[in-house]
Amino acid sequence: MSEAIRIRAGGLRALGNAYLCRRYAILFYTLLITMVAVPLVAAFELSGALIEFFLAASLLAGVMPVSTAKGRRVLLTLMIVVWLARPATAWFDHPALSAMTLGFWTLIAMFAAAGALRFAMRARSVDLEHLYAALSAYLLAGIFFGIFYWVLEQIAPRTFVAASDFSRMSAIYFSFVTLATLGYGDIVPRTDVARGLAIVEGVGGQLFLAVMVARLVSLYSSKADK
Repeated sequence: MSEAIRIRAGGLRALGNAYLCRRYAILFYTLLITMVAVPLVAAFELSGALIEFFLAASLLAGVMPVSTAKGRRVLLTLMIVVWLARPATAWFDHPALSAMTLGFWTLIAMFAAAGALRFAMRARSVDLEHLYAALSAYLLAGIFFGIFYWVLEQIAPRTFVAASDFSRMSAIYFSFVTLATLGYGDIVPRTDVARGLAIVEGVGGQLFLAVMVARLVSLYSSKADK
């Protein structure tokens, strides 16, 4: 019996080590799956709970790579509390409060994105895991800023002017348009809060690209010179 337990523990340890070596690659592909799944779910008019399942999976994948065990435990605890609070507030028929609990996902996602960005910026050489971390931080910001925009619309209707209903998919679309500074103009923020967040996201997206490209180029150049 003890031998079987040791073998099982060794297998779990090996699986954990394998995950740690590829944690940001897993996060990146989880986010890509979410980006593909959310518009498909919206197009087929499936349950909104299915969209939240993919968002929760992305958030969980974003929290798990946090470097410090304490920080990871705190974020996981907050995520579980908010996850349980959302159906509870919906059951008590408080739509605005239920939407606000979803907004807390954005805060947790931003901490996870900051952890991924910190990991990428501390790289001493360019490798795939650090590239995945940088890309994951960008995608996390785009997806969960979009969720926060949708939350604002639920709390204060007509925060955004859109040609059709401002759905979760519309909010994520607007977020990436803002992050990439495309500015199509088909969705427009009306309130100062929404405009301020759009400015922060747009400027942050440009700074991210400028700083990360400069950082990666400098690392590649220093590596080539050796």
